[in-house]
Amino acid sequence: MTRILLLGGTSEARAMAQALAGAGMDAIYSYAGRVQALARQPLPMRVGGFGGVDGLAAYLRAERITHLIDATHPFAALISRNALVAAQRARVPLIVLERPPWAARPEDRWTHVPDFAAAAEALPGDGSGVFLAIGRQHLAPFLSRHHRWLLRFAEIASHPLRDATLIVSRGPFTVAGDKALMQRHDIGWLVTKNSGGRGAAAKLTAARELGLPIIVIDRPALPARRIVGTVAEVMGWLHGADRGV
Repeated sequence: MTRILLLGGTSEARAMAQALAGAGMDAIYSYAGRVQALARQPLPMRVGGFGGVDGLAAYLRAERITHLIDATHPFAALISRNALVAAQRARVPLIVLERPPWAARPEDRWTHVPDFAAAAEALPGDGSGVFLAIGRQHLAPFLSRHHRWLLRFAEIASHPLRDATLIVSRGPFTVAGDKALMQRHDIGWLVTKNSGGRGAAAKLTAARELGLPIIVIDRPALPARRIVGTVAEVMGWLHGADRGV
């Protein structure tokens, strides 16, 4: 019998959950639990961490999981690494459902950096307005930089930055809305993770139309895994794996 654990928290994971539920498959949707207002899913849900690699491997065995789908955010490097190792230990096949990264156009003014610390160092520190579109988990490297910060979170949350304006809003966002937001707050720079996907891409187009420089934080390097970009590919893999493929 097939029993699936879906590591979620993204729009791709929701689409995956809908497909699994629609096919009548035995699956569990797992949230990390960092967001308080969790969207309901069409599958049984669990919320919270597993306790590292050992805890996840033990869970896979205890729940008799036969297939593991990692549909977490491209920057959720820790859970993705843990999932790979735990799946290997528990001898559970793993597949990754991941949105492709954004790619610059010729007219874009992108600066690629490897991590959040490098992004902070790439800013001029001149007091200009910065739309810091990186979420709330990685703000510490920016504490020493002198800027006016614009933050946008999915829910109200505290943050350590001074001279910051917090906007609470959930995507998908529009180009017109993001362009107006940047103009209203006199933004001179955009800092973003290369998350990919359509829901948060509007800010890139808005910055392009305004001629703003963009600091793009590249995705973390992870070990080689089987990665696909569509729900249909995952469903095909599940049926193939049932036949020993």
